[in-house]
Amino acid sequence: MELQDVKGFSGNIWFFCSFFSWCLAQCTKMLIAFIKTRNVSLHYLMSTGGMPSAHSATVSGLATAIGMTEGVGSPLFAMALTYAIITMFDASTVRRAAGQQAALLNEIVRELFKEHRLRNKRLKELLGHTRVEVLMGMLVGIAFSAMACIIWLNRQNGI
Repeated sequence: MELQDVKGFSGNIWFFCSFFSWCLAQCTKMLIAFIKTRNVSLHYLMSTGGMPSAHSATVSGLATAIGMTEGVGSPLFAMALTYAIITMFDASTVRRAAGQQAALLNEIVRELFKEHRLRNKRLKELLGHTRVEVLMGMLVGIAFSAMACIIWLNRQNGI
């Protein structure tokens, strides 16, 4: 990969929309946690689970950008939309169930071994999302990408 390739990639509206939709969702998680706890915790910038879903924001941001630049009838949009639906479904079902199972296993281990010293490593419980978290992530991705694409398309057309 040469430097021109990297420079060209930085102007890619699809990447810009999906990446910054993810950033916006992660920063929103941190803000919500701050409001709840009055404590700044940077771990929310890279965490999974929580409100809003960064996975949903990322894939819906990508699908929105492709739809607005290539048209909703394009094969690329069909692929991006399919990818978004699968990702959001997975976040609210399979990954959420895995998180619930982790919570149950943590409780079982805690109860069975409360009198014995065990390594204090718990399974991560916040893996998936509720449907509301997925919906809010989707709205973040669509709204951010729609605004970014309108600005980008206007600049492309000299407006």
